[in-house]
Amino acid sequence: MDNSNVRPETMERITTPELAQKFIDEQVAAVREQVKDGKVLLALSGGVDSSVVAALLIKAIGRNLVCVHVNHGFLRKGEPEQVIEVFRNQMNANLIYVDAADRFIDKVAGVTDPEEKRHIIGEEFIKVFDEEAAKLTGIHFLGQGTIYPDILESEKGIKAHHNVGGLPEEMEMELVEPVKLLYKDEVRVVGRALGLPESMVDRQPFPGPGLAVRTPGAITRERLEAVRESDAILREEFAKNGLQGKVWQYFTIVPDFKSTGIKDGKRTFDWFVVIRAVNTTDAIEASIEEIPYDLLRHITKRITTEVKGVNRVLYDLTPKPSGTIEWE
Repeated sequence: MDNSNVRPETMERITTPELAQKFIDEQVAAVREQVKDGKVLLALSGGVDSSVVAALLIKAIGRNLVCVHVNHGFLRKGEPEQVIEVFRNQMNANLIYVDAADRFIDKVAGVTDPEEKRHIIGEEFIKVFDEEAAKLTGIHFLGQGTIYPDILESEKGIKAHHNVGGLPEEMEMELVEPVKLLYKDEVRVVGRALGLPESMVDRQPFPGPGLAVRTPGAITRERLEAVRESDAILREEFAKNGLQGKVWQYFTIVPDFKSTGIKDGKRTFDWFVVIRAVNTTDAIEASIEEIPYDLLRHITKRITTEVKGVNRVLYDLTPKPSGTIEWE
C-alpha cells in the first residue's frame, strides 16, 4: 500500500470539535498547497463523505471547486432532486447536474460479477468527469470522498470501491482526497465542525455504485425499480418510528432470484426483498439492529403490496464479519 494511504499509528482519533477544527485547518492548508490556483472537479453525491469533502474544498479554494452530481441511474428515490435542492438552491454551490442514467445502465447490462460491476461503474465515472472537465478550463484535479475503510477493504481484496479499486491506473487528473485517513464516525465530527446541516451529517452511508450493488446478478430496470421503491418504504417507516438516526445503515436488496407466492388469490413467481439494518462506529465491524417485530410485519405488508414484482420479504441477520455491510 502507498504510504500516503496508511493511517499513522500516532494519529489521534477525531472525537471532539477541537480535534476536528485542527484537522480542518491542516487539510485546508494541504489542499491549498496541492492545488494552488488550480480547479478541482468533485463528484458530489450528497452523501456524508462527498459533502464533507465539498465543504472542506469550498473553505480551501472557494469557487475553484466545481461540483458535479451524476445521476447514474442507481440513486435512491428522489435523491437527484434532493441533492440539487440542498446544494444548488440552499448552499449556492457551483453544481453541474449530469443525467447519465441510460449510459451507466447500458454499460452494466448482463454483468453478474460484483467486482466487474464496480470497476465498470468506477471507470465510467472517470470518463464522465473527463468529459465535464473538457468543457471547463483549468481543471487538473479530481476531488474524492475516499475514507479509510474504503482503502482497507480494497487493499485486502474484500471488495473494490469505485474511488479506490475502480480507478484506472492512468488518470488525466490528480486526486485530492482530504478525508482518506478518516473513519466514518470521524468524518461526521468534521462535518459538524464545518457547519453542515445535521440532516446531512447524519445521513446513512450510500455506496458509490449505489443500487447497482443492491441488485445482485445482472441488473435490470425492473429490479432497480423494485429496490428503489422498497428502499423508500423502509426509509419512510424508519423515520416514522424513530429509528432514523439511531440505526447507522438500513436498506433493501433484490437479488436475481424468484420464488413462488400468492397475490390476489393467484400464483406468482416474483422476486424477494431482503432488509438489512446494521450499527457500527467504524464500518470495520457491524452488528445487527433488532427491529420490532410488529414494524417488520408492517414493512413487509407494505413492500409486498406496493412494490411491483415482489412477493416475499426476508431479514438479514448476518453481522460483519462474516458478511460485509453491502451484499456486493
